[in-house]
Amino acid sequence: MREAEVRAVLVDPANGAPVILLQDRHSSKVLPIWIGQPEAISIAAALEKKQFPRPMSHDLMKALLEAAGAKLEKVIISDLKDNTFYATIYLRTADGKVKEIDARPSDSVALALRTAAPIYISEEVFDQSAIDLPLNEEEAIQSLADEQREFEEFVDKELDLAEFKRYID
Repeated sequence: MREAEVRAVLVDPANGAPVILLQDRHSSKVLPIWIGQPEAISIAAALEKKQFPRPMSHDLMKALLEAAGAKLEKVIISDLKDNTFYATIYLRTADGKVKEIDARPSDSVALALRTAAPIYISEEVFDQSAIDLPLNEEEAIQSLADEQREFEEFVDKELDLAEFKRYID
């Protein structure tokens, strides 16, 4: 199992789809996962510690877990089938039992960021899909920082909350 962190939320220039890069904490390899626009905004908001006027879905999930006395132990990007990633959420209930819950990686990551739970990638998925950052590390970090800054500017200046609300209703 590889512990990972969210390295960046980017937009794929080929198709305009958001991509999260999960970086293995002990190497320069990243796992790219294409996700939906609302999940990308949610993940970016969590990374920036940004609050919206009303709770987003993942903020609501966190509040529900807290109200139930449950704790998100970890999330694992556990499988890859037909070019679709799968994740498992490990939840410790108020009575101490651990429950495994099937989830999308994007939702798992968004919730893990809000609860400070660790994110893992199974060895099999990592071996199948992880890639080396294409540039040297310093250039890669700068490139990712530039992409992140562009996305943050979009969220700050161009995101119309009324338009975004259409996606979450």
